[in-house]
Amino acid sequence: MDASSLLAAFGALGIAVVLFAETGLLVGFFLPGDSLLFTAGLLCVPGATGGPRLELAQVLPAALVGALAGAQVGYLIGRRGGRALLRRSRRRSLQEGVVRAEELLARYGHGKAIVLARFVPVVRTVLNPLCGVLDVPLRSFTFWQVAGGALWTVGVVLAGYGLGSSVPDIDRYLLPIVGLVVVVSMLPIVLEVFRARRARRHGGDGR
Repeated sequence: MDASSLLAAFGALGIAVVLFAETGLLVGFFLPGDSLLFTAGLLCVPGATGGPRLELAQVLPAALVGALAGAQVGYLIGRRGGRALLRRSRRRSLQEGVVRAEELLARYGHGKAIVLARFVPVVRTVLNPLCGVLDVPLRSFTFWQVAGGALWTVGVVLAGYGLGSSVPDIDRYLLPIVGLVVVVSMLPIVLEVFRARRARRHGGDGR
């Protein structure tokens, strides 16, 4: 399920399908959204890599459609299926994502939380149905998920495209760069886990 293999096999259509599943279906929380977008941007630069050649004019619309449609479907699933649907999965990472998503909503409010969630793996999967469960107004959710989805998809694709355009022989560094993107995308989750554990530890100490 690495980004390069997916793009080589399915091209721009694969981007739309993967982002739809990651942001709209709870089973898609493990999919490589960030690395897929970044790698797609790199592959849009002529001659930058030895991988498949993609077109920016196809990648950007495909990414937008997949991410925006997926988020809207996720919201509708949550609104109709309720919290029981989120609890049906026994995967620990998914359940932790639910907790992080609830904390994000409580801390930042609907608009900021929906935008920020786009940049956090797992959280962007569970926040959309959770907004449906919590009856976030449809108009408000749609506005902010479109804003966040556009910022995320276009920003990450153009970051990859910009790096591929400015660094000669980027193909040599493709694997470590994509690995770095994955690590950076996971940092918010790691920091939140440490913060939550420290808060529980201090609470247990009576502080």
